[in-house]
Amino acid sequence: MSLFIKFLREEDAAVTVDWVVLTGAIVLLGFVVIGITHDSIVGHGNSVETHLTTRSVGNPNGG
Repeated sequence: MSLFIKFLREEDAAVTVDWVVLTGAIVLLGFVVIGITHDSIVGHGNSVETHLTTRSVGNPNGG
């Protein structure tokens, strides 16, 4: 863990470039994961919506 802390405290330009590249790679990975799972998540969301809209909760008049 001390190497990571040393990396964060280093202020050289090369380390800054490394940090930007690393952050960009993490963001890109997030977009890839969203792209891969988007259709499945939307499908499950639609199933939940259908299930919830077809259910009755009881008598709204309290009886």
